[in-house]
Amino acid sequence: MEKSGYVRDMFAAIAPRYDAANRVLTAGMDALWRRRAVRELRAPLGATVLDVCCGTGDLAFALARSQGELRIVAVDFCEPMLDAARKRSQRERAGDRVTFVLADALALPYPDASFEGATMGFSMRNVIDIAGTLREIRRVLRPGARFVNLDVTKVRSRFIRPFFALYFYGIVPFVGGLVGGSKAAYRYLPSSLTNYPDAEGVAERFSAAGFGDVRTVLLGFGAIAIHVGTA
Repeated sequence: MEKSGYVRDMFAAIAPRYDAANRVLTAGMDALWRRRAVRELRAPLGATVLDVCCGTGDLAFALARSQGELRIVAVDFCEPMLDAARKRSQRERAGDRVTFVLADALALPYPDASFEGATMGFSMRNVIDIAGTLREIRRVLRPGARFVNLDVTKVRSRFIRPFFALYFYGIVPFVGGLVGGSKAAYRYLPSSLTNYPDAEGVAERFSAAGFGDVRTVLLGFGAIAIHVGTA
């Protein structure tokens, strides 16, 4: 099975318990990282923002809570994840300002320059074509709009690296399998970092896709990277 089909099926399997697993595996820190990503977006008042590979809606809801007039279009190619997100929207504050749409990050169903900002959280590692995804996101952004990508990254520090490896490649598959309900999925998620570019490499791909003013913010002892680029 090609990677995209495997990833879709994997996320479909863990959708019902995905949020619970995230909270346990990050000790709730993922919410803080998402809030920082939202601040980096600096969306204009009343803007319409695209959240790519939205999953169960964590980042989309964080965006909605950040500004009363913001409208969010959240897309994902996994229908069970979108189902979970739509159920959450009924109890989430500002959930009525988030629209969930089935769509592929490599073929977004929107005209050029449709959005005044875009985000993506913990998903770039899973796309089959990083360069193509970045070009497609830039295409649908208005000139001057920002794209903010939040994801795990390879740790630079040789002191932190062994502890990160123990956690990410040892503890995450075990605990994630127990809480998330799929050992295979939580073995895949850590391994997805192996062939993913490091923080500098992601920044280079931002620039190659046409984004300007590219910046990198490292969090979580260097294990979490926020990349910001301007269309």
